[in-house]
Amino acid sequence: MIEENNKNQNKINENSFLKKYRQQILYFSFAAVMIFLNYTIQWINEVYISVWVSNNLSHISFIQKFYLSKEPYDITELVGSIIAVGITYITKFFLDKLIVFQRKKIEFTQTSKEFIKYFGFAILTTIENLGIQFILSNFLNFPLLLSVVIALICGYTTKFLLDRKYVFSL
Repeated sequence: MIEENNKNQNKINENSFLKKYRQQILYFSFAAVMIFLNYTIQWINEVYISVWVSNNLSHISFIQKFYLSKEPYDITELVGSIIAVGITYITKFFLDKLIVFQRKKIEFTQTSKEFIKYFGFAILTTIENLGIQFILSNFLNFPLLLSVVIALICGYTTKFLLDRKYVFSL
């Protein structure tokens, strides 16, 4: 009887470990997909949408000023970035909720609270990413690519832990 209880306890411990490991693999895989999706959306905006808008709607002063302007900043790029971040945050939220953390219940109030926490942690970890990248590049003279990779790994690890503990906890 004791031996059977020990076997059952070992299976429970194995399942718990595999569940967490599975969550991490899915979470970081979806993060990689979202980075690619973000880049793709921005590329489509720059290569296709902005060209079409410029050819067909540039005579509208509002479009010219708030989408096609390059001075003092590249507004087309900014708009593309905002759209890409919005799409990827919302997509990743639902992938994390439904697949990674397996919260199948989509109730408006609960999902709204989860999304607010998720978005808040996304802002904090973005600040973490930028801070780490800035320190590594500017004070420790790391190459930019290495700084970005290290910062993203740190940020996504922090975000995963926060999401698991505070956003999608049982």
